[in-house]
Amino acid sequence: MAEWDLTSRMGQYLDRHLVFPLLEFLSVKELYDEKQMLKGKLDLLSNTNMVDFAMDVHKNLYPDKDVPQTLKDKRTDVVSQLKYLQSETELITKIFEDPEVIRQVQSSRDGRQLFEFLSKEFGFQSKMIDTLYNFAKFQYECGNYSGAAEYLYFVRVLLLSTDKNFLDALWGKLASEILMQNWETALDDLTKLKEIIDGNTFGSALQNLQQRTWLIHWSLFVFFNHPKGRDLIIDMFLYQPLYLNAIQTTCPHILRYLTTAVITNKSRRRVVLKDLVKVIQQESYTYKDPITEFVECLYVNFDFDGAQQKLRECEEVLVNDFFLVACLEDFIENARLLIFETFCRIHECISIRMLAEKLNMTEEEAERWIVNLIRNARLDAKIDSKLGHVVMGTQAISPYQQVIEKTKTLAFKSQMLAMNIEKKLGLKTDTTETNTWGPE
Repeated sequence: MAEWDLTSRMGQYLDRHLVFPLLEFLSVKELYDEKQMLKGKLDLLSNTNMVDFAMDVHKNLYPDKDVPQTLKDKRTDVVSQLKYLQSETELITKIFEDPEVIRQVQSSRDGRQLFEFLSKEFGFQSKMIDTLYNFAKFQYECGNYSGAAEYLYFVRVLLLSTDKNFLDALWGKLASEILMQNWETALDDLTKLKEIIDGNTFGSALQNLQQRTWLIHWSLFVFFNHPKGRDLIIDMFLYQPLYLNAIQTTCPHILRYLTTAVITNKSRRRVVLKDLVKVIQQESYTYKDPITEFVECLYVNFDFDGAQQKLRECEEVLVNDFFLVACLEDFIENARLLIFETFCRIHECISIRMLAEKLNMTEEEAERWIVNLIRNARLDAKIDSKLGHVVMGTQAISPYQQVIEKTKTLAFKSQMLAMNIEKKLGLKTDTTETNTWGPE
């Protein structure tokens, strides 16, 4: 199953700290040689301050060798630098622990006004923001994500959007919240970062594309853990042209995650499937895997045997994908329903035995599954147990329902069009700094 693993592709667009959870997952799945995995972890750790972690990995990789002196020396340097930064930020942290300051930070929407308050009441200076930012980045590199998030919150409030560290602070805050699995806060940070990226230019179209590509990959952590994530991933990846263009240009492998979100989204699946199929067809020459091929088999070729085979392969892909493993049951259940619904549009009378084969189920399982669909009013059909047939009822959709289905996404598309027009007409803040916090 290593042939379908996307970790090496994904890692190009992730901060090295975000790659660690993916490597831990692969170690558990045993898709690769464990020694190679340990070497990969050691290489990732080389540019961080997580020296104790690196020492443990080295011991596991080379149990008969001593820890290198370079790691011991680095640990001494990290401890020394930590003490220095703590002394530098001692006064700053005391200021932010003041109840009145906390109240001002929480209620303030103007960073400049807050800075003036801190300057007047506590003698706060602009260089203190840089000191706080450097300490937050150091804490992050040490693996203290809660400390980094706390300091970056204050940095983000105080910095002007034109500051060289402003964008990096947003990326760092998002990464910290992801690694602490604070999905609600992470979604807020993701939304803020997206607004900044969409509302600014970064020196060139290529840098804009780079920022969006990073955001697409980082967002997977949030979207596949937040309750609203499967709706949000469809809105962002499929119906926002700038992000769809980024996927088609630099990372068509993201179609795996978009397709999974659509298939497992019961409320919107029927409305968005047609648009998804168009994109999958357009990109089939650059990227395909069992999940995208399943959709092609079913909705382009109407190849039910092929769809059944791809569904078996999908199960293997899902169970070995860090982001999708939790979607396995939902995906298989909904994929079977899609096969069944498509088959029913073509046939009026269906053999339960044949249907069981198409759905990769036993006859008894298939019959129980169909009975549950009928019972839950999701299927207009009757079962002839004597002949082993499912007899379909008439499924004509009223003109009113057809209009509703066709206009469901119209409001969203209109809103996005209006926003794009406003952005082109309005003034944009030119930010030329690239992201030093993200992928390396």
